[in-house]
Amino acid sequence: MYVGRDMTELSMIPKTEWNDSELAFFHHSLQQIAPYLNVEGQTIHREIIEEIESRGGLHHHEADYTHGTKTSFD
Repeated sequence: MYVGRDMTELSMIPKTEWNDSELAFFHHSLQQIAPYLNVEGQTIHREIIEEIESRGGLHHHEADYTHGTKTSFD
């Protein structure tokens, strides 16, 4: 379950200030409904993807007992 800021709050701040779990969660959510997004939704999704790419992707450099190598938004 995602626990964090909702899209209403996040829409008021630049994507550069979102944390990785927020980017991962909303990217995954929008990716699941991509065929149904209007132009505004597609633009938001594209901006999220561009921010993820500008950060070099979403990944941990190494795993340990607290997390794996994949960013989790749960």
